[in-house]
Amino acid sequence: MHATIRGALGVSSALVALAVLSAGCDQGGSSTGSADKPAPGDGTRRTDRPSPHPGLGDILVGDEPVTGSRRTGEDKAPFERTYTDGALYAAVTGFRSTAFGNAGLEFVYGDVLAADASGNASGDVTTTIDPKVQKAAFDALGDRRGAAVALDAETGALLAVVSTPSYDPATFSGHGGTDAKAWKSLNADRRSPLLNRALREVGAPGGTFHVVVAAAALEKGLYASVDERTDSPLAYVLPQSTTRVTGASPGCEDAPIARALSLSCDNVFAKMASELGADELRSVAERFGFDDDALTVPVRVAESAYPGAGLSRPATALTGIGAGDVRATPLAMARVAAAVANGGRLVGPSLVERVTKADGGTVRPKTSGRTGRAVSRGTADALKDALGAAAGEVLSEGGDKAGSGTGAKAAWVTDGRDGTGSAWFIAYTEGAQGHPVAVAVRVEDQPSGADPRKAAEPAVAVGEALLAGLS
Repeated sequence: MHATIRGALGVSSALVALAVLSAGCDQGGSSTGSADKPAPGDGTRRTDRPSPHPGLGDILVGDEPVTGSRRTGEDKAPFERTYTDGALYAAVTGFRSTAFGNAGLEFVYGDVLAADASGNASGDVTTTIDPKVQKAAFDALGDRRGAAVALDAETGALLAVVSTPSYDPATFSGHGGTDAKAWKSLNADRRSPLLNRALREVGAPGGTFHVVVAAAALEKGLYASVDERTDSPLAYVLPQSTTRVTGASPGCEDAPIARALSLSCDNVFAKMASELGADELRSVAERFGFDDDALTVPVRVAESAYPGAGLSRPATALTGIGAGDVRATPLAMARVAAAVANGGRLVGPSLVERVTKADGGTVRPKTSGRTGRAVSRGTADALKDALGAAAGEVLSEGGDKAGSGTGAKAAWVTDGRDGTGSAWFIAYTEGAQGHPVAVAVRVEDQPSGADPRKAAEPAVAVGEALLAGLS
């Protein structure tokens, strides 16, 4: 950690780069998919599961059910939910319990998934999740507290939604003593396994928020290009304060936006935020999807926020480094990367591809939340070039070669609540279907005194695995 403000706020970041893997590599499936089954969203026509079928309706991943049901022999609750790879998909499915209610997609589509009066399923819900990508992120996160999201930047399809530590919803789907014991244990667990961290937990995004600040500066015309000198002292003193924000390396002094993104120069972006002002930053952050309390996928998503009116100048400067009262979910930061990768356009995210009714009819759910142009195409392309070039430089230094079009950024930030921090990672790459795909990772509980680059390594490792799963 650097002296000055880093000692107080624990904010730092490190840029990493990941090679783009060939889109033609093996597409081997998991227990819920098949190696020769087309990936979701590739335009190939599929045959829906036969309907109606006995029991509860199912939630499908890769067109294969990851839920099921069994008869209980009871009149009031004739069927009980079962799950395949329950812990892997818990952040996607939620849970359905005869004793403890429903959550997630099981709640949103409770009526569709229920059995009708004849004992047949009312319908099925097919998700957008790619089983290979989901498993790659889940395995990489392991038992850490964290989350990972992969988002098709053009369509808004969520390819992975992972939250760890996870839980198996099958352990409490009934109402017996064993179910009650499992439910009690999960609720007593201090790591909060029932919390969907990908969609429902917010945290300070740290250096990953630099992308939003850079976008605002280019949109405002504060700088003509990402290569223009920023006139930023290495140790920037916050307005009306003696507190300093020090750059991560000597190269951060007067660094242009491109270099500042590469080196994660907090001094540059704190000064930039102060010059832009809170109103301008809030406006751009909102266009990226912040301050939207209506976002559902269709599971409701926690609101990511930029501080409200009346923000002081020093507090405004701190928002430039993703500190202060800036809060974001992993999904929100994936949307930032997605908008940049998608030529500046923000699309609505969705976890559900279609709902198939018992009569065979299908419904494609509408997206919600803010959409439209976040920034101009020129700004988006400039940021893509800057992040891609920075990625290439870092890979070159490591003796590897950069893949074309990959931008990746990792950051480490303490949240100020318990002395521990979170490692963040956002990136974009070309997906197997030719669409840009954005990813975001947050790994909690990183030690506040650790070297910034080492502290970021867990999120970077998960990000690498997630991008590899997209190949």
